[in-house]
Amino acid sequence: MSHIIDIVLDDSGLPTPTPEIEQERKVAIFDILEDNSFVLPGSDDRPAPEGPYRVNLSIRDKRLVFSVQTESGDSAAEFHLSLGPFRQVVKDYFQICQSYFEAVKTLPPSQIETIDMARRGIHDEGSRVLQERLNGKVEIDNHTARRLFTLVCVLHFGG
Repeated sequence: MSHIIDIVLDDSGLPTPTPEIEQERKVAIFDILEDNSFVLPGSDDRPAPEGPYRVNLSIRDKRLVFSVQTESGDSAAEFHLSLGPFRQVVKDYFQICQSYFEAVKTLPPSQIETIDMARRGIHDEGSRVLQERLNGKVEIDNHTARRLFTLVCVLHFGG
């Protein structure tokens, strides 16, 4: 029962994403809803509300905000993360993605594969940063962290 059943990005006020960014968003949300692990830890005096969970991701006051609700809509948790630790890895990720999108149009498969390997490495770094920042707030597996990092990047696109 400790998983996400619905995830919403609050991108109000952000510019319209490019088709590539919109596709990344759709794929990440689909992947999260298909298979994820999202465990809220209890506190010393009470257990965490049981899942499954609905998650709203937004950027407010230069902070990444996770608003978590139970399946029935009751508030389960809310945590705010500084965007500072994500800035460089998000910037690197967008740069390598741009290179990848351009490479697909003109370069041979061997060069595309090299760029894609670098893209995956930066993506792994971003998911590691996210897991570190969420430590003590929620436990997520690597697959979930990777997809959530993609959504953090989507929100950064306009922020």
